[in-house]
Amino acid sequence: MADAITVSAPVSGTDKTLELSTGVLAPQSQGAVVASIGKTQALVTANGATFTREGIDFFPLTVDVEEKMYAAGKIPGSFFRREGRPTDEAVLTCRLIDRPLRPSFADGYRNETQVVATILAADQVNPHDVVAINGASAALMLSGLPFDGPLGAVRLAYSTDGEWIPHPTFEEIDESTFQLVVAGRSVDDGGVAIMMVEGNGTEKAWSYYEAGAPKVTEAVIADGLEQCKTWIGESIELQRELVDKAGVAPALVWESQLDFDDEIADAVAAAGRDQVAEANTIADKGERNAANDAAKAAVVAELCGEGKPFEGREKQVKNAVRALTKKVVRERLVNEGIRIDGRGAKDLRPVSAEVGVLPTAHGTGLFQRGETQVLNVLTLGMPRMDQLLDTLGLQTKKRYMHHYNMPPYSNGETGRIGGTKRREVGHGMLAERALLPVVPSLEEWPYALRLVSEVLSSNGSTSMGSVCSSSLSLMDGGVPIKAAVSGIAMGLVKEGDTYITLTDILGAEDAFGDMDFKIAGPADFITALQLDTKIDGLPADVLAAALDQAREARLEILDVMNEAIAEPRPDVGDTAPKMLSFEIPIDKIGEVIGPKGKVINAIQAETGADISVDDDGTVGTVSIGSVDRGCVDEAERQIKLILDPPTAEVGAVYTGRVVNITKFGAFVNILPGRDGLVHISKLGGGKRIDRVEDVVTLGDEIEVRVDDVDPNGKVSLTPADQPVEEKKPRGGGDRDRGDRGGRDGGRNGGGRDGGRSRDRDSGGSSGGGDTPEEVSFEDSFDAEVAAEFGDLGPGGDDRPRSGGDDGGRRRRRRR
Repeated sequence: MADAITVSAPVSGTDKTLELSTGVLAPQSQGAVVASIGKTQALVTANGATFTREGIDFFPLTVDVEEKMYAAGKIPGSFFRREGRPTDEAVLTCRLIDRPLRPSFADGYRNETQVVATILAADQVNPHDVVAINGASAALMLSGLPFDGPLGAVRLAYSTDGEWIPHPTFEEIDESTFQLVVAGRSVDDGGVAIMMVEGNGTEKAWSYYEAGAPKVTEAVIADGLEQCKTWIGESIELQRELVDKAGVAPALVWESQLDFDDEIADAVAAAGRDQVAEANTIADKGERNAANDAAKAAVVAELCGEGKPFEGREKQVKNAVRALTKKVVRERLVNEGIRIDGRGAKDLRPVSAEVGVLPTAHGTGLFQRGETQVLNVLTLGMPRMDQLLDTLGLQTKKRYMHHYNMPPYSNGETGRIGGTKRREVGHGMLAERALLPVVPSLEEWPYALRLVSEVLSSNGSTSMGSVCSSSLSLMDGGVPIKAAVSGIAMGLVKEGDTYITLTDILGAEDAFGDMDFKIAGPADFITALQLDTKIDGLPADVLAAALDQAREARLEILDVMNEAIAEPRPDVGDTAPKMLSFEIPIDKIGEVIGPKGKVINAIQAETGADISVDDDGTVGTVSIGSVDRGCVDEAERQIKLILDPPTAEVGAVYTGRVVNITKFGAFVNILPGRDGLVHISKLGGGKRIDRVEDVVTLGDEIEVRVDDVDPNGKVSLTPADQPVEEKKPRGGGDRDRGDRGGRDGGRNGGGRDGGRSRDRDSGGSSGGGDTPEEVSFEDSFDAEVAAEFGDLGPGGDDRPRSGGDDGGRRRRRRR
């Protein structure tokens, strides 16, 4: 086995070290690097095909992230106990790697290329996604593929003290208010050009803000994007050091796939420039697309018809028409300041908002900005409806979920429906994270929440439309969110030294522009952002101006949303479950649930409420939910009676239900949380019976009278239809012991009451005629014990006792 070639460097300002190693693992891969921080390690490989598929007109780059559960010492929780489809976190990591890599390959390179990041070790301290980005760049640098790198990446966490922490641990992220993942590359002047940014507020951000932590504003973000360049530069230098030590694989021989040549470009411009320019002054997307299709068809017919100069080269001509479209759109914007739909650079399209759209939903929000329309639907559920997570991270469940769907009809097209694409996962998670800091905690609001964004029409930034519609539906559903959240997508066009920032970009402006910058948050801070650029860096003043311009648009959108609904409704809707949650002592959980769930199931059956009981090892939590508020209240009342049961009154008659049957009697529930024993000797109506089941069965209702309640709360019962026994002193005893005994009180030292005769016939009659037969609870019970266990010796304090449940018999068996 070859020796490893390893380079490492400290992460400035921390005690962490970034390490890159090659030469041992995956020796046949064109490029293979093990990247690590702490004990978290990712093996990243990069390989490219030696040929180009015929007719391909795009760059087929695939990025896969394999989260191996053994990396964290876990066995997968699936039925087959092996890894399955990628988790949402794995998909997001794929996108984080892909976004900066894709524009860094040479123009015209169309060979199949694959980057695979396999997570070998996850120390549960350091996240693996940024490690994988750095490893992917390093692997490509060694591979010999036409990659214009290296790229560096860093995660920053904004602490409650107002400082950016590089490469934070999971704990440091949890204790921060915001996190940024930034990737960039070096430029000719030695600086760092930002290529990709992903950021979001943390779950506890609002509570930290209330405690006095500085809020993450546009200025804070701009500062973070400047500071990150230090650590990105360190990663870039480390990769260069690895390349110097390890060398580069032989360069891949590849053939550039040009979409068209200069001759075709000139011919297309001469034939169709005016028609293309006119088509792209039409504001309506559908009409504009139709006009562009007509212009393209006219150019193709003129240049590619029979006997024409470019006959048989229709595909190249069409590509040239698209390039011409991009050129005229950008020229009009730079020269005239007018966009495709006639707006100025800072103009927002018409915005509308509506709530309460669907009659059966728990909450709905319909948001429209121009031709982009998103319907968001809220569903509320019990806490146990949260999502269980089987990942390499520390989080094992989440109760707030956002799902995003964009069917083909949203663009007036046909296509396959079914299955979640990576784009849908990414957009859904961006919208989810934008709302996360304002969603109330489980302790504040004991619901599981699922939001679904249905994109009904698309023409620019459906993810930010999902943010706005989500905020509307949450408030419509009565969720007490901390603040309304809006989002906007910004664009940028750079020509020479001129930068033009665009507010609320169209889909075409996203494709033809140089930047896609999405920002979301309430009025006074940012909760999420995403940035991708196609140019080498953004000057700090341009970025700051773009952030301020975005805030103006967000506030304008918030005003429209507030007109639809200014604050959360005071309660959940009629169709939503009403829910409450309260804590109980952990030793009371068994009483609430009952044997095999009998108690909790009985309460659910009687009240119609849905009840769940959970615990964290120190305290139990009861959650009760029902569409009918009265059912919730009744279930709460019954559970609280179990926790603090009422006391039975001696001599009172209760209608109870038989809840357990033993050899020596029947246990009857007479009050919530309060059972009593009717001994077998009392069930025969004055006659001896052999089996309790000959008189009563489980679930029977029976009227009983309370004969005695001992100091431990155990209740002795008698069927109410039997006459009250006249209690008489027994054999010189100093008090009437009653049916249940009161055994402790009758002991003198270690023995039983001296006046009691042990050989009294428990089945004998004390009289004749109509006089009821008198039996002894104690003697009968002693006889049963002796028959089963033999003579247990003289009575004492440690002698097995009869009680109000069958726990005594269990204890005797353990003896």
